[in-house]
Amino acid sequence: MMPCIPHIRAVNLPNAITVSRLILTAIFVIAVGFPTTTGFAIALVTFSVAAATDWLDGYLARKLGLVTPLGKLLDPLADKILVCAAFVYFSAQPVTGYHAPVWVTCVIIAREFLVTGLRQIAVEAGQVLAADNLGKWKTTFQLTFCITGLVWLTFASMANPGALGGLLKTLATPGSWLMQISLWAAVALTLISGANYVWSSRKLLVGR
Repeated sequence: MMPCIPHIRAVNLPNAITVSRLILTAIFVIAVGFPTTTGFAIALVTFSVAAATDWLDGYLARKLGLVTPLGKLLDPLADKILVCAAFVYFSAQPVTGYHAPVWVTCVIIAREFLVTGLRQIAVEAGQVLAADNLGKWKTTFQLTFCITGLVWLTFASMANPGALGGLLKTLATPGSWLMQISLWAAVALTLISGANYVWSSRKLLVGR
């Protein structure tokens, strides 16, 4: 009789969802390269679904006891790639006349590099630099800003968006309260959460 060998699956359901977020991010990047209603609509749908899976994969991993080293690596990486890709686009795209300031995108990307580096230092020191609530709220406002911008791009490109489309277009208009609050709250929380990570890691940085 063959001995029973336990089968460990690195690519379980939560990890598969995380990988799908990377695939959706790639589709989003391609879609925004086609400044048409169809391109923007595909970008909006793929980005929104990818943003939703940001919560789903972590929840399932904890709920089902399927937390793996691969998941711990891919989950934050997929989040960073998704958000940074969107902000780079909104800093460069000329379609709407509205741009996320380039310095904002630079701050967001720099913060992600900083936190990744601090986490690597913590791992080498045998410690874990856990995510905090500030970081989660930061991501929420970043995603809100990006989805709002994509809603505007989609419905502003339509000749006749209809009643619901017109309402969403008005709500997402560049310079609207939703766009402004989500952007500047994201910037503030990016800076504050980054500073909080540095403060939490101060003993690792200066040594004992």
